[in-house]
Amino acid sequence: MLEVNSYFDGNVKSISLQTRTLPATIGVMAVGEYEFSTSKKETITVVSGELLVKLPDTEEWGTYTNGAKFMVDANKVFQLKVNEETAYFCTYE
Repeated sequence: MLEVNSYFDGNVKSISLQTRTLPATIGVMAVGEYEFSTSKKETITVVSGELLVKLPDTEEWGTYTNGAKFMVDANKVFQLKVNEETAYFCTYE
């Protein structure tokens, strides 16, 4: 069964699914700045748009666009800046 999730007053929405191997979400983010925490290792792929990402234990922001991916270990916090509506796909390990 698909589950719809909404965060940050509806500015981030995702749909949960089970891939052949891993649980995942696919979603969209409105323009804004967000902070997420992880409970599992996450691999996030930008499907459309652009994410500026400040990964845990770093001071620099990285830019990820269409097709680019980044990973965040379990039990970490990371920050995102979204300057245009952006779609993403995320798997959880």
